[in-house]
Amino acid sequence: MNKIEETVAGIRPLNHEVMERVKDHIDQLTKPTGSLGRIEEVAIQLAGITEKERPTVDSPAIIVAAADHGITAEGVSAYPQELTKLMIENFLRDGAAINVFGHEIGASVSVVDVGVNSEMTHPNLLSKKVRSGTANFLEEDAMTHSEAREAIEVGLEVAEALIHSGHRLLIIGEMGIGNTTASSALLATFLDENVEDLVGRGTGLDEQARVNKINTIETAIARRKPDRNDPIDVVAKVGGLEIAALAGVLLQATRLRIPVLVDGFISSTAAVLAYHLCPTVKDYFILSHQSVEQGHRAVFRCLEKKPLLDLDLRLGEGTGAALAYPLVKASTSMVANMATFADLGIKAKA
Repeated sequence: MNKIEETVAGIRPLNHEVMERVKDHIDQLTKPTGSLGRIEEVAIQLAGITEKERPTVDSPAIIVAAADHGITAEGVSAYPQELTKLMIENFLRDGAAINVFGHEIGASVSVVDVGVNSEMTHPNLLSKKVRSGTANFLEEDAMTHSEAREAIEVGLEVAEALIHSGHRLLIIGEMGIGNTTASSALLATFLDENVEDLVGRGTGLDEQARVNKINTIETAIARRKPDRNDPIDVVAKVGGLEIAALAGVLLQATRLRIPVLVDGFISSTAAVLAYHLCPTVKDYFILSHQSVEQGHRAVFRCLEKKPLLDLDLRLGEGTGAALAYPLVKASTSMVANMATFADLGIKAKA
């Protein structure tokens, strides 16, 4: 077996016995049953993921996967491809929103170059370049089958290293001009959705540019003919290197029973890719927020998940997931520290 197949083979379902015990404990806490709503649900999910009745999410690690997209040649983005490199330099200078929010929650930030179309060197940059950006998938496959696998394996390796170094929760984000186009193409293929229903204005397109983006994606899918029954084929033909890498992060974290907070539209598309590689992973996902990208709702329907926040975000980088982290942390504190009715000398609830 190759690395991806080995990882998938090691993935197991949530531990429902532990979840039941934690649910029983939560129902005995000093509050009306179910009154903390989604916070209780998250706590129970964390117990199933970690197989611990008192799960912890200490030392969060943010992974920002970065890559460029050849499809930007078709005018599908309001910003030039060169911005990918500039934003990575901003991450490395500690000057981006994800750096600010990462400091706020005590998280490390790892920037991973999976396929930036520039040569970059920095002591804090994880250089894992598979190729210098994808090809323009309107004209040819975005990447080869082997490159798609290699990009997923980058995510497997990065996640494993961070988890083995002691991080108990991962946050995934991305950077790559043009990646909403790749995400929309992937979702249209996997979910059999109309492209028009998935495509928003990205980082600032006007309506004419949005129509061009829709037409470009529809034409590209018709030309590339990705096989929705072969997830690697889909990401190779119309996907992105950073999306593939984040799918690898999700698969590895699931195998190692470490929770992952999934960020916005692009990161959620990576979750859909991971789900098509291994359906079991769906139960492990914690979707942090609903972005303004209209295609994001299709992801929630596919994964049968509700996001924790709705703050009209459309940035990416992992920012929405970082903002949601305190809610996840609070759920673990509730289980570990809140008093029960028995602690107050009150007869346990039936």
